[in-house]
Amino acid sequence: MPLFDFSLVLSGRYHDMLVSGLWLSLQLLAASLFFALPLAVVVALLRLSTHTILRSLGASYVEAVRNVPLLAHMLLWYFGIPELLPASVREWLYGWGYEAIAAVIALSLYTAAYMAEDVRSGIRAVHAGQFEAARALGLGHLAAMRLVVLPQAIRISLPPLISQTLDLWKNTSIATVIGSAELMYQAAQVETATFRSAEVFLFTTASYLAVALLITGLAAGCQRRLPVRSH
Repeated sequence: MPLFDFSLVLSGRYHDMLVSGLWLSLQLLAASLFFALPLAVVVALLRLSTHTILRSLGASYVEAVRNVPLLAHMLLWYFGIPELLPASVREWLYGWGYEAIAAVIALSLYTAAYMAEDVRSGIRAVHAGQFEAARALGLGHLAAMRLVVLPQAIRISLPPLISQTLDLWKNTSIATVIGSAELMYQAAQVETATFRSAEVFLFTTASYLAVALLITGLAAGCQRRLPVRSH
């Protein structure tokens, strides 16, 4: 047996398994980011609300989610929450690929808690005169926030949001614990079947690194096209 045989992971059945896992990981990333970012904006606005109840609600969400490991969130949504549902609904969920759904829910809620603090910092970094000017022009509170403040806040928050996106990409690997057939899950399956640990996990590592570098490159391009303007 040769010391290294990369043909195993570059073509054939095992290559297809790894690629399908990579594709699912990318889908988990995209779906989770799609839900996490809007939720983060809502939570950030709650955190900045002048109403005590709304502000407390936002703060409670952030503290409750960030102080629990992602692994616990993943297990809760896959094993715990379905137990509260009727047996027929639970069987239907598990029969229709609930692993990926539970992973997206857990990743979205977890990532949103961190992104919310970045967005909140971005909003606070926007000069108060911007909001006041928008209000003076006749815009309502929400309209001024949506049309004037938030676009600038997101631009300011872009670097930390990209960092959170990178963390989200790496966190998709935790979905393997609930049986979601993402990249790490498929890598473990291929390694068990072939006993070629080096080749399998080098391919896996290179895949995670390549996507992370792609995200970083796209972020750098966005920052060049959308520089933060000083006021």
